[in-house]
Amino acid sequence: MSAPAAAPPPADTVEAAAPVTLPLAELHGSLADPLLDAMTFLNEVTTRYPQAVSFAPGRPYEGFFEPEDVPAYLDAYLDHLAAAGLDRDAIRTTLFQYGPTKGVINDLVARTLAHDENLAVAPEALVLTVGAQEGMLLTLRALCAGPDDVLLVSSPCYVGVTGAARLLDLTTVPVPEGPDGGPDPAAVRAAAREVRAAGRRPRALYVVPDFANPSGTSMPVPARARLLATAAEEDLLVIEDNPYGFFARDAGERPTLKALDRHRRVVYLGSFAKTCFPGARLGYVVADQEVTGPGGRRTLLADELAKLKSMTTVNTPALSQAVIGGMLLTHDCRLRAANAPATAHYAAGMDVLLTELERCFPAAERERLGLSWNVPQGGFFAVLTVAFAADDAAMERCAREFGVLWTPMTSFYPAGGGEHRLRLSISSLTPGRIVAGVARLADFVRAESARAAAP
Repeated sequence: MSAPAAAPPPADTVEAAAPVTLPLAELHGSLADPLLDAMTFLNEVTTRYPQAVSFAPGRPYEGFFEPEDVPAYLDAYLDHLAAAGLDRDAIRTTLFQYGPTKGVINDLVARTLAHDENLAVAPEALVLTVGAQEGMLLTLRALCAGPDDVLLVSSPCYVGVTGAARLLDLTTVPVPEGPDGGPDPAAVRAAAREVRAAGRRPRALYVVPDFANPSGTSMPVPARARLLATAAEEDLLVIEDNPYGFFARDAGERPTLKALDRHRRVVYLGSFAKTCFPGARLGYVVADQEVTGPGGRRTLLADELAKLKSMTTVNTPALSQAVIGGMLLTHDCRLRAANAPATAHYAAGMDVLLTELERCFPAAERERLGLSWNVPQGGFFAVLTVAFAADDAAMERCAREFGVLWTPMTSFYPAGGGEHRLRLSISSLTPGRIVAGVARLADFVRAESARAAAP
């Protein structure tokens, strides 16, 4: 018979084990990438200077949001389900359970795209996502099959896509913006051929054709057609991201690349963050490309994205979809018309920003300071070019000493650059705050220019 096991020592005699430490070098390499620190730094510095006029965030103006609208939109969607013949049990299941991975308001989104963008989209070609950022991540993961696949990105470029590529260990190659805005088609062709010559596959091009973040530039319609022709020549897919398309300063025609696409070469990323409200965290992907498999199997790319989504977020919250669905129904699935007041607000804000920059910096002083800025046709963002280093340290000095915040541009250049450029966003500010902010910014630019010129 074996001896009884020894009793464990009293708890107070057990030597305390050292807490586990995790060397950063043993975690995924993206965590050491300064790109992933960019948003964190900006959020922290904004919190430290709450009284500063902030040209930093690209968030919508909160004056358009009313808390009581949320239950009203939810009621509108529940009424819609009841009118469609769902009984109480079916409505309960729709609202409270996980639901289909591809989404529950796909038909309403398809109807809205038909009205607002002249896009004929089958509901089954849509995947509703947790913000456009998830759609971006799913699309990159699906399209890029191995280490030889390369993503071309316009430069400067939204950090969300370059960050997502970094998380997935995908290589990105920057394509500079052309003189008219957007990636230059000739530069796209040259970049694709250079990648191919190196034995790799240029798989897709990411682009924001309308009022891009961060540059604010927009592609002319002829350039859009040339870009699609170049993509066809080089066998590139195009990932079109369109969060700002409604917010033009004029009423000129700006068809999306997807609306011009005749060969289903464009995967379209949409978002309700700017056109409805960001707290719902609702985006979508139009992925109507046919996927062929063994034995003659045929699906849509949307079905393949749904497989990936099922292993990440499982599905997009039905409650968020219900509220946005109710908002779409309330406005007859015509968000462009519903956003007319917001469009006017942002256009007026951009007008004030550009007018105040002109007023605060007369031409002779601009030349002396080496100062310039672009003139966006709409959207949230403009870019100021300065003679000094517009880095994180300069931004913090500006916040601390002058009470105004902006965004350094270096993080938006995948291959380096932008050291003397800063982004200004008007989206969350009133005209009065923009006037005050530009005056403070002008004082900072003069002081910083003198500081940089001092021995």
